[in-house]
Amino acid sequence: MSTAHASPAPHAIVPASQVLRRFRVVFGAVRHHFKQIEKQVGLGGAQVWALSAVRDQPGMGLGDLARCMDVHQSTASNLVRALLEKDLIRMDKSVKDKRHVHLFITDAAHMLLAQVPGPFEGVLPSALEKLPLATLQRLNQDLTELIALLQADETAAGVPLAQL
Repeated sequence: MSTAHASPAPHAIVPASQVLRRFRVVFGAVRHHFKQIEKQVGLGGAQVWALSAVRDQPGMGLGDLARCMDVHQSTASNLVRALLEKDLIRMDKSVKDKRHVHLFITDAAHMLLAQVPGPFEGVLPSALEKLPLATLQRLNQDLTELIALLQADETAAGVPLAQL
């Protein structure tokens, strides 16, 4: 009996519905994490991430925060504005250039962050950081193909998952 024409193993064929279920699991985990944060401390996930970034790099500017969170500077500015209104962040003008600001979290923000279940940046970015480089490269290539088929607006790439 020849095995040259053997059909692929059943696990090699993955129907679209199975992949869709995997996306649902991923998005469900992300949504659950952000709901837990909001329930626990009353802030959205992006706000918590911004606070933790400023806590970890006191004195950072708006551009630094945007780069740290991989979001557009206007998104970082909106996050900071909301945190200022809640007295969770302080913004000091630069002595050298009054157009630049330095961000610091308040004592209330320190206490709030102590209550937050990590990871602060969210479960998906944290999990992606743990994947091997080859897996990330393959996933990036495959998602690029999917995005092209969706003809998706890639401006959403600069919006934190917690705000989608």
